[in-house]
Amino acid sequence: MNSQLKRGTLELCALSVVSRGDCYGYELVNRISKCMEVTEGTIYPLMKRLKDGGLIESYIVESPEGPPRKYYKITQSGSEELARLSEEWFEFTESVNKLLNREDE
Repeated sequence: MNSQLKRGTLELCALSVVSRGDCYGYELVNRISKCMEVTEGTIYPLMKRLKDGGLIESYIVESPEGPPRKYYKITQSGSEELARLSEEWFEFTESVNKLLNREDE
């Protein structure tokens, strides 16, 4: 997938995944990677920006099988941003699809 397209939608994808249930970074990477190629090096800076923006929160959970894991949880503001971004996404893709299908003629 084109890196510019991916960069523009990754925030939406991350918020969508976290809205379905708290998850830790590696789990988030794996879930998004089922649909598009993404690395931990891309996700962790994004999660920091989302956290700094108040869209997600994080908390630590001890793991009996390794180091503690940082879990991410969506906030009310994050849920509202997810709704806004989703609406924009569907409007955008509908417009592009109309053009690609020549429905604009």
